[in-house]
Amino acid sequence: MSATVWMTPAALELLREELATLEAASRDDDPTTRARIVELRERIAAADTSPRPDDGLVEPGMRVVVRLDGADAPLAFVLGDRSLVAPGADETVYSPTSPMGAAVDGRYVGDTVTFETPRGPRSATILEAHPVA
Repeated sequence: MSATVWMTPAALELLREELATLEAASRDDDPTTRARIVELRERIAAADTSPRPDDGLVEPGMRVVVRLDGADAPLAFVLGDRSLVAPGADETVYSPTSPMGAAVDGRYVGDTVTFETPRGPRSATILEAHPVA
């Protein structure tokens, strides 16, 4: 069974629409289409669109603001998967498995985290974490 994956309701609806389109036009002998149908079914089955509590805990589905050590301006991003954020959203997205995403996931506003980058270790302080609307 797949792990639960957070996504917006709009992103879930797009996945459902794509699945319906592919199933309606599907030919059983097209392995690429069949593979995409299986992938879409798995993503839909694993979807979690529940609202996130606004309690300062960083988790997928949150818009996070951090201040990197030595940076003048804060960095804002959504913790999640690019394909699962609202369509057309022009936002920076970090996967929970990326160095930054893994460092902040499960932490709270006010925490300072350290993570590895190609240039060496970096630190960031979590300034804000709010649910994606």
